[in-house]
Parts: sequence; C-alpha cells; structure tokens
Amino acid sequence: MKEIKRDLYLNKLIERKENTMIKVITGIRRCGKSFLLFNLYYNYLLSIGVDKSRIIKVELDSDEYEDLLDAKKLGAYIREKIKDNDTYYIFLDEVQFVDGFEKVLNGLNRLPNLDIYVTGSNSKFLSTDILTEFRGRGDEVRVYPLSFSEYVSAFDGSLDEAWNEYFTYGGMPVILSRKTDEQKSKYLNDLFEKVYFADIIDRNNLQRNDVLEALVNMLASAVGSLTNPSKLANTFESNGFKGVSDKTISLYIHYMMESFLINKTERYDIKGKKYISSPFKYYFTDIGLRNARLNFRQQEENHIMENIIYNELLIRGFNVDVGVVEHNMVEDGKNVRKQLEVDFVCNQSSKRYYIQSAFEIPDEAKMNQEKNSLVRIGDSFKKIIVVKDNIKPWRNDDGILIIGIKEFLLNPNSLDL
Repeated sequence: MKEIKRDLYLNKLIERKENTMIKVITGIRRCGKSFLLFNLYYNYLLSIGVDKSRIIKVELDSDEYEDLLDAKKLGAYIREKIKDNDTYYIFLDEVQFVDGFEKVLNGLNRLPNLDIYVTGSNSKFLSTDILTEFRGRGDEVRVYPLSFSEYVSAFDGSLDEAWNEYFTYGGMPVILSRKTDEQKSKYLNDLFEKVYFADIIDRNNLQRNDVLEALVNMLASAVGSLTNPSKLANTFESNGFKGVSDKTISLYIHYMMESFLINKTERYDIKGKKYISSPFKYYFTDIGLRNARLNFRQQEENHIMENIIYNELLIRGFNVDVGVVEHNMVEDGKNVRKQLEVDFVCNQSSKRYYIQSAFEIPDEAKMNQEKNSLVRIGDSFKKIIVVKDNIKPWRNDDGILIIGIKEFLLNPNSLDL
C-alpha cells in the first residue's frame, strides 16, 4: 500500500511546533492518529535536522513499555532522557493507559524545553472534553478518516473505481490494504463490535447494549434525515423495546458523539438568523462504518453522497449547519408559510457557503427544486449544487455553481471556483 501523506494534519502539527501547549491528537479510533505522529511528523522532524536522540517516543500499548504505565515511572523515564536545555520532543501514544496521565503531562509541560504530543484512542481519551484535563494547556488536532482525495492518492485503480470503493467502504486507512469485499466488510464490522461498542459500553457502564446497537442501526438507516430523541424513542416503543425514554436516547447519542462515531447537525434559520432547537440531522464520521452497520443493504447513493460532502466540509475546517429558509406562498387560495431546506450552511471565519447535495439533475423541474431554497436566501454568499455527474463546473442563470462530486472533493479550491 502506498504511503498516505496526510499533509493537512501534518501541517497542523508543524504550525503548532514548540508553541508551549500539549498537542492532543484526537479522532475516532483507527483513523490514523498514531501513524501521523510516529511516522509522518517524526520523519518531518528528522528532515529539518532534529537528532533522533531528541525525540522521545513511548508507545504505551506495547509490552516494551509496560513498566511505564505507572505515572511516576513515566515521568521519571522522560526526565532521565533530558540531558540539556535544548528542545526535546515527547511523543506518547495511547497515553490513556497511564492512570493519572494528566498530572504527569501538566508537570512535564512546565519544563521549558519540552514539546509534547499525545494521542489516545480508547473511550476515555476520545472524550471531547479531554482538553479540560490539561487546564487550558491543550491544543487539539482533530484527525478524520481519509478524505476522498487522500484515499485516491493511495488507491490502485481508476477514479471511478476509487469512488465506488470509497462510498461503499469509507476512508478508514486499513481498508486500502484489504483486498476482498469480505475482508473489508469483516474489518469494519469488527471495528464496531470489538472497538467502538466496547469503548462506549466500558466507559459509560451501559446496561442496555441492545438499545445502543438498535440506536446505531436507526441512525444509520436515517442518515441525513431529520429526527430527534423523542421520535427515536417512539420508534423504539413501536418496535417492542420497553423503558427506553427520550432521555436515554439523548444520552446514548451523546456517548456516540463523544467517541466521534457520529456528528449532530443543528438547523439554522438563515433569514431569522437563529437556531431551531429540534429536530436534528446525524451523520457518520465514516460512511463505510455506516454501511457496514446495515450489512451494505441500504446503499442509497444520494444519502451516502450527502454524508461524504458533510465530512469533507468538516475536514476543511468548516462549522456546518442545516439551513432553513422560510417564505410565503399561495396554496389552494390561501397564504401559507413554507420551510425550504438548504443541506449545508458552512461557516469559517468571515466565509460562508450554501451547499445542496442534489445527486442528479436530469431536467429543469429538478433544477428548480434544488435551487428553490438557494435563490430565496437573498444574500451575496456563494451558492453551490453538488451533483454525481462528472461535469465541468458551470453557473446557471441564478449564479449558482453546479459542480460534480469528484471535482468538489478532489479540488481543494472547489468552493471558490
């Protein structure tokens, strides 16, 4: 398998080099955090002249370092390696195996010549509030599964073949080394059962494993659809589950989000400039995991494409909401107020983009349907419709950019064409 560069994340580490903060590399398990630090960033440091003796690497899930699972011993081991006042780079992998690691890291971070980087991938370390453990001294680098661009860079085959594989099996890096459909499916299913579920259950002492599994299936079936804990609780009741309240559902969803398995997207009233409390949309951090959970039965390419676009926007650093545009119209001789949806409202600093995932636009009627919400927004921010077809980007009479999914994903400047 070709080496995957992952320059987006490598550059984030380079930008944070020696910034006095503890660099905390987070993300869903098996997405490539350790490879980023121990291979890509390590080789970068060597390339700029850092001597190997100044990079202290400790892989805490290895029996080689079993003695260092004691916090005091870990701290002492690292201090023994510090021979002078020049800069040392500390790499700690799976640091959550050390009880009291937060105190050790806070202590080490007080030494002015240490530059500290940590990863972790169990349920405790994946907690989104981990940075609070470092009392404001943590600097998070969030790592995602492979983007389509990263996937293509290591895929042996045509672009269309890469797309077919990616929207089926997703972007977990190991997938590229699995040769058969059976191997890929087994790997993804094993991740769910032996890694993600085990983490969530262990961390939160869950008693209703059946509820967790059923909830994941429901969210996978309805990816990109509006729902909320109350609706989901009603579905549980209609399927014969007893004692599953909306509070329980809300809590279990929180656990899944905390482990970076899914993301929740809120609805935003574009003209009213306010958030709508409910319902929400949920997307999977990796579409292959979503598909595997459903045994690859529900392969609706339009929903899968929408999920992939959403993940790409997160990778590019955008805050993403579902947009709502209200407008008045006459229906059956009466004035009625309608809500139209914009799939994604993307914000990053002063930038904003409105994006529709349309899959196919075979005729003018479908174009009118897809652009209906966009043309009613009434501001000057860019509007984009992403379709499946391999087309040259073009603008319609309303100034809306129409772009194919592959161009959108592979061109880092696609939003500004």
